[in-house]
Amino acid sequence: MTRDERVADILHAARDVFCEKGYEQTAVSEIAARIGVVEGTVYKYFATKRELLLKVLEHWYEEMFGDYVRDLAAVKGARARLHLLVWRHLRSVRDYPLLCRLMFREVHGESDYRGSGLHAMNRQYTKFLVDVIDEGRASGEFRGDVSTALLRDMVYGATEHHSWNYIHKSAAALADGGRTRVTLDIDAIAEQITSILCDGIRRPDTGSDGMQRLSELAARLESQFEKRVSRNRSKA
Repeated sequence: MTRDERVADILHAARDVFCEKGYEQTAVSEIAARIGVVEGTVYKYFATKRELLLKVLEHWYEEMFGDYVRDLAAVKGARARLHLLVWRHLRSVRDYPLLCRLMFREVHGESDYRGSGLHAMNRQYTKFLVDVIDEGRASGEFRGDVSTALLRDMVYGATEHHSWNYIHKSAAALADGGRTRVTLDIDAIAEQITSILCDGIRRPDTGSDGMQRLSELAARLESQFEKRVSRNRSKA
């Protein structure tokens, strides 16, 4: 095997074992056995089990990036683009719950995460959402007085918190051979999150606010008309 082929083989096996057993319960020797090599071969390419875990997750992020740029370019309007990103994120959770579990439980909050290659990739991933929010604000579709960082956290916080039960049950389903039934309705959740968020950040220049301004304008015009009629009567 070439170096790249061997690394890909190790990453694939490590991904399977980490998902099945969790980080702490995984032995590097078992990863090596999955691909028919000795433990030392794994350490030839990855200095520690921790480095291997981070590389597994980096590889997953590369897969998630996929064709984001192309898909976003085909969608017009900030709200529609926001919906696409929420839906894509939920799809990643639905399709790879055990990798999400590793990310949430074994990486976030650990001292070696900040400044790592995985951290940089996570920032690149979330930048898709940040850019869509900023574009919506620049175009006037979204309000400009709400923090972009707060909106970003609301999206990812909502999706991750709401899907945690699904992630936990997916691990249980693996342990019991798939007898536990788990589902995640990503279409409904994406629509609800987008609706709640956009209704909160939409510019207040439509609906009842617009009607109120029209009523106030009509009242001013009527008042001016009445004053003018009154002055004309006085002159007469």
